[in-house]
Amino acid sequence: MGLVRKTALALGLIAAVAPAMAQESGRVRQIVVQGTQRVEVETVKSYMAIAEGDPYNSDRIDRSLKALFNTGLFADVAIRREGEAVVVKVVENPIINRIAYEGNKRVKDEELQQETQLRPRVVYTRTKVQNDVKRMLDLYRRQGRFAATVEPKIIQLEQNRVDLAYEINEGEPTYVKRINFVGNKFYSDSRLREVLSTKEERWYRFLSSDDTYDPDRLTYDRELMRRYYLKHGFADFRVVSGVAELTPDREGFFITFTVEEGDRYKFGASDIKVALKDLTADELKANIDSQPGEWYNADQVEDIVQRLTDAVGTKGYAFVDVKPQIQRDRENKVVNVTYEIQEGPRVYVERIDITGNVRTLDKVIRREFRLVEGDAFNTAKVRRSRQRVKDLAFFEKVEVTNVPSETSPDKTIIKVDVVEKSTGELMFGIGWSSQAGPLLESSLRERNLLGKGQDLKLSGQLGTRRTSAELSFTEPYFLDRQLAAGFDLFSITRKMQRESSYDSNTAGTALRAGYSIHENLRQDIKYMIKRDQVENIKSTASTYVQEQLGSSMMSSIQQTLLWDYRDSRIEPTEGHYFRINNEFAGLGGTQKFIRNNFGAGKFFPIDEGVVFSLTGNAGFMNNWGDNKIRITERYYLGGETLRGFEPMGVSPRDSGSGDALGGLWQYHGTAQLKFPLGLPQEFGVAGQVFTDIGSIGETESYTNKSGINQASSVRASVGTGISWKSPMGPVAVDLAVPVMKESFDKDELFRFSFGTRF
Repeated sequence: MGLVRKTALALGLIAAVAPAMAQESGRVRQIVVQGTQRVEVETVKSYMAIAEGDPYNSDRIDRSLKALFNTGLFADVAIRREGEAVVVKVVENPIINRIAYEGNKRVKDEELQQETQLRPRVVYTRTKVQNDVKRMLDLYRRQGRFAATVEPKIIQLEQNRVDLAYEINEGEPTYVKRINFVGNKFYSDSRLREVLSTKEERWYRFLSSDDTYDPDRLTYDRELMRRYYLKHGFADFRVVSGVAELTPDREGFFITFTVEEGDRYKFGASDIKVALKDLTADELKANIDSQPGEWYNADQVEDIVQRLTDAVGTKGYAFVDVKPQIQRDRENKVVNVTYEIQEGPRVYVERIDITGNVRTLDKVIRREFRLVEGDAFNTAKVRRSRQRVKDLAFFEKVEVTNVPSETSPDKTIIKVDVVEKSTGELMFGIGWSSQAGPLLESSLRERNLLGKGQDLKLSGQLGTRRTSAELSFTEPYFLDRQLAAGFDLFSITRKMQRESSYDSNTAGTALRAGYSIHENLRQDIKYMIKRDQVENIKSTASTYVQEQLGSSMMSSIQQTLLWDYRDSRIEPTEGHYFRINNEFAGLGGTQKFIRNNFGAGKFFPIDEGVVFSLTGNAGFMNNWGDNKIRITERYYLGGETLRGFEPMGVSPRDSGSGDALGGLWQYHGTAQLKFPLGLPQEFGVAGQVFTDIGSIGETESYTNKSGINQASSVRASVGTGISWKSPMGPVAVDLAVPVMKESFDKDELFRFSFGTRF
């Protein structure tokens, strides 16, 4: 009986397992796809790991299920077997018809679109929506709005389409309430706060977002502090930590930086070690400008590395590596620097990949690079290229990195990632100045026309004493060469009744071209043709002014050479420049003269924000035809060129009418000390004390003629002033008193200029 039961049980198990084994081992004769609307059936089958005619395999079915889900095309997938057929039932994800942003006021739709990946006519998935929500929240947090919320809403449409709406609550901005420093002894908290890009909340920062908390900016601030200390001799400086704590009311942040200043060092000995054949250190020592006894400056060391790299490169060494070896003498508080120059790794640039430029053409970025595909890789040239791209002012962010090539160990790929910013400018202005009187001004400018880097500007000015209109265009790389070319069209009306009893109208055009001979030397050439009309001469005007009645044509060519070693052309704090300008008039027209102008300046940093400068200009001109040089082309001093005197206040002058007649030579110079006034740096307010000197004279037309007051004596003035870079435009006030002058000069105690832009 027991044997019979065991036999029956075994037969039952075989009967139960046999169909399953047969089903698992059978072949798939057909794959049936159900539920598709837009996706082709064959497309679904192509993603599957099993095909018709294959043996049925549960592992392949599982992989097919995962593969179909991973496509992002389907909201749901189910696979089952019916006999010899595999049935695949899918539910397609909808297509996005439209994307809308609701509730956003501080951030524009365009900015949100740049952050998100989903677009109309793209397949909707929950994962992509969640990722886009996170990106938008990150964008708001970078602007200091940590209370912002984003909630996606779906509106179902026919044909499996949806409208996607993001409901945004921007919340209140989270401001930085206080910035503290721990460990600083040499520099005060207030001084270090000026170094940081993050600022404490103040009422006057309503036009800025610098006082909102941004964690990315906090990282940048650590680097700013490090650079600042290293620039001023603190070679051991480090930022121990930078912590942001949310206030108990969750409405702001307290930021605390803990620093270790270390000792302050001076430069010691500087040396060069060269490991390159046929190259000696003596050939390169002229590139080292650091002097023993000066405060150590890491920025200066970096500049020397750049100069040495360039100098070695010009001698034919393509692969060079310049490494500054810093040796601290802690006992004597000096830093000895040895610049080791050796052959660098033989690595070539395989390609340059550029991303992030939606509007700007690739070639606009590529032409600023000092390297091209196939060149020997050079770190110094990469740094210089990055700076040149930043100097375009087309981008908010420029990141340049290099990664090894996947195809060859001796090649590298340079990756350039940029974030574009607006380059169009529309400006309306109203203002007043001592020279032009009340005025209205407007301009329309695009600095990156059609993404080609071209500069187009249309401007106009309407004033009681001066009216002008100008159209200018510049192509920075004419014919794809490092040659900037452009043209100007202009029309200017001046009312000179107060100074010289006449009005003038000038209209003309100019063609110009310029190129860099090297990084610090540039030459510009310009051809100009213009018509000048002198009219509305008073009956009481000088006879020499009355001789100018009527029109004249001037056709001239001029060239300018500029040696510029300033750290900034707009607001220099150190460095020097020298300029030569020569103009030859007489290529047709009625005016024939030669004019030569010279300018130079030197800037000395005295202390933080304190700059002493010496600047000067000189010029002389001579006619070479029968015609005298027109009154509109002569030199005049005063106003901006010689403070303490009216515009055209220093000039040969008619003794009867008092009309300024102009001179044929002039010089003027300024010694000025500019300093902060203790206000926050972002106010842009600075004080200055100065002395101006100058003189002007005549060499031919009025010499030895009665009724003309002129003197070649030196005029001088001393004064003080305040300048303010306001959000609405520049404001300047100068008070100057002449200390050396002639009786016929016209002086001016108070000079004020104001411009408003909105």
